[in-house]
Amino acid sequence: MNALPQTTLRRLQKIPQLPLVWEGDRRPLPGMGTNLQLDTRGGGECIVWVDGSEGFVRAMDVVTSEMGQEAVVRTLLRAIEKPHSPAAPARPQKIIVRDRELQFFLRGALQNLDINIDYVPDLPLINELFQTMETKHNPTELTITPRYESKLREVAAAIWNNAPWELMADYDILAIEINRPDIGKIYVCVMGMLGREYGVILYRSLESMKQFRYIVMQEESVELLEKAFLGQDCWFLNYDTEEELEEEEDLLEISGSDIRPLFGSVHPLEGMRPILEEEEAIAVYLALVGLLEFVQEFQAELELEEIPKISKSYKIPLLDQEVEKELVNVKVATMPELTVELLATLDELGEDEDEDEFSIPLREDLVPEGAFLSLGMVSQELLATLRNRRGKIYQSSLEEQPTVAEEGLPVILIQTTRPKAKVLIEEIIEARGIKAICFNPGEDPDTETNYDLGILQTGDGSLHIFAKFIGDDPAHVSAKKKWKRRCQKTKGCCGLIVAMGVTGASQGNPQLRDMMALFETRVIDSKELGMGVLELGWELGEEE
Repeated sequence: MNALPQTTLRRLQKIPQLPLVWEGDRRPLPGMGTNLQLDTRGGGECIVWVDGSEGFVRAMDVVTSEMGQEAVVRTLLRAIEKPHSPAAPARPQKIIVRDRELQFFLRGALQNLDINIDYVPDLPLINELFQTMETKHNPTELTITPRYESKLREVAAAIWNNAPWELMADYDILAIEINRPDIGKIYVCVMGMLGREYGVILYRSLESMKQFRYIVMQEESVELLEKAFLGQDCWFLNYDTEEELEEEEDLLEISGSDIRPLFGSVHPLEGMRPILEEEEAIAVYLALVGLLEFVQEFQAELELEEIPKISKSYKIPLLDQEVEKELVNVKVATMPELTVELLATLDELGEDEDEDEFSIPLREDLVPEGAFLSLGMVSQELLATLRNRRGKIYQSSLEEQPTVAEEGLPVILIQTTRPKAKVLIEEIIEARGIKAICFNPGEDPDTETNYDLGILQTGDGSLHIFAKFIGDDPAHVSAKKKWKRRCQKTKGCCGLIVAMGVTGASQGNPQLRDMMALFETRVIDSKELGMGVLELGWELGEEE
């Protein structure tokens, strides 16, 4: 058993010993582990030391269950030397624990500190503390009346089925103005475009939303992100499932009947808590119904890369008005100016990082001139055939079998002539296959034209432009959104198909016999390569 160093013992012995009794324990606390963004798949645990005489927490840590009893001692030493305010440094006269193994471990580790360590079967003070924390970190347990809870869950289910995150990014903010006392204007963004968390955040303050996003954009430490998260002023609707998701598994793969909504509030002075008051439930309900109506009515406009300025008012019945229904005016409006501001802030923060990082030359000689290019999808059946055909090329840069959605795998198709296709395939093989595919913005300063550049990264690290799309071309914008959604469902798995027949009957629609090679890879964010907006200094060829 490890003992404390003599220097540490002497330091601790200088701290005054008071006639205090402390309680100590470690217990599973999954809700708290999740909110602190710890990897608690093996079972997150909370270590806590409480001053039983004074009734306050001296020190607390959240650790994974693999951590040994040494972690309990580390937290105890903090409780002695650097306790939470308002406690002062002190050594207790007695410690009580409810675990025999922990008792014996502490007796060995704390020798020569004159602290009695006893066993008791129950720790009432810590029991009460953990019950309070479980309630605080479990926003699914609504304490409002059942009639409000039912309505909230009903609109949450409708939002899940309409999936607004497939239309809007998290920087596409909506302003929702509710004509009721003490509510006013709410600023709404949806989460889910990145394929992680799904839900809706309803900010009570525009300044809170901007401040939080600014901190997140800087990608600071977990501690700062946690502080920023708890500093928000908002309500939220998140979605979760009773089932434990596997690593990299997506909520979209779970049956809709197993999806549950989580409602809660975050405030700098209150932290995170479930929705408690009926007034809060009314505000959240009206805002979510307004959002749902707006998304259903303006789906086509919200699918555009740049969402235009739109405003619409709705008359929404107030909850639980059985005799005479009160209609509340709810106005929903897009905020394109705010979107531009948020994206500009993101670009500014990335400029310094991108300035010196990107040094890999971009080449434009891989894809043959006159090739047909498109973003598409191949079915699971066709994918299986392409993988197993004799005499054809199949390579994968993925370490594991790629995730394939029910409708198939998203692919980039390059169709050219047979001789050129053979040369292209040989060059890709010589470059050690396709490592990744990404899209990156580009601009031509001479013509003030913005482009969306399709880029292949080969296994040898080289970068090749395979296509230049006009950034605001409606056809490309629509195809790009479908591509993103499809890649989201496959967790970033995608493919590149090289086909022949560009001058024949199958031009633009190659058949199985025309497909000469399949390269499976993954789609990445161009930020992983350190690329900002690229200034094009070469001749632009004809677009497909």
